[in-house]
Amino acid sequence: MLYAILCYHDEDVVESWTKEEDDAVLAKRQKVQQALVDEGRMGPSIRLVPTTAATTIRASGNEQIVIDGPFAETKEQLLGFYIVDCRNLEEVIDFAKRMKEGESCTFEIRPLRIFNTGELPEKIELAG
Repeated sequence: MLYAILCYHDEDVVESWTKEEDDAVLAKRQKVQQALVDEGRMGPSIRLVPTTAATTIRASGNEQIVIDGPFAETKEQLLGFYIVDCRNLEEVIDFAKRMKEGESCTFEIRPLRIFNTGELPEKIELAG
């Protein structure tokens, strides 16, 4: 079954990390991920650019309103997510706990239902 592991943290804290601190967090997580990579069960890991780059579209009656930035008043922001293929909820919980070990972020686990696989070109341009 496919799961998304959503990663939340205070983006100001994460953005204040040095490159070395950020690389250390990602390297630790990659060690945990390697078993699923080897089994072909690790999907993409996605890091979102800061919320200051976000655009929100809301409906107001019949009108679509475009707003710069997110529309959430929270201390933690969604920073990115992992897509994994795990046998059951217990396996994905164990995996997320191992990735999160020693970190102050929050992981939220959500089962996925794919309604369209889409088609990305081989080479895509990344933001930021």
